[in-house]
Amino acid sequence: MPRYFFHVHDGSSTLDSEGTELPDIFAAQEEAILLSGELLREMGGKFWNGEEWSLEVTDEAGRILFILRFSAEERTDLDST
Repeated sequence: MPRYFFHVHDGSSTLDSEGTELPDIFAAQEEAILLSGELLREMGGKFWNGEEWSLEVTDEAGRILFILRFSAEERTDLDST
């Protein structure tokens, strides 16, 4: 079974040295979405600081398979009309 690595880049890098065995890239995509949701919940209000962070998924050879990018920007100048 292939092993996928989930690296977080948010101003610093948290590299996944163990990886996760999953049946295929579709399972890795699903795992990336679930992990991103967990990270967003943990960040709470810090997510709204406008800084981008990403989750990069690589294979055992270190090839980047896909990247999920996240950022948020609060707009306080909304017109209330």
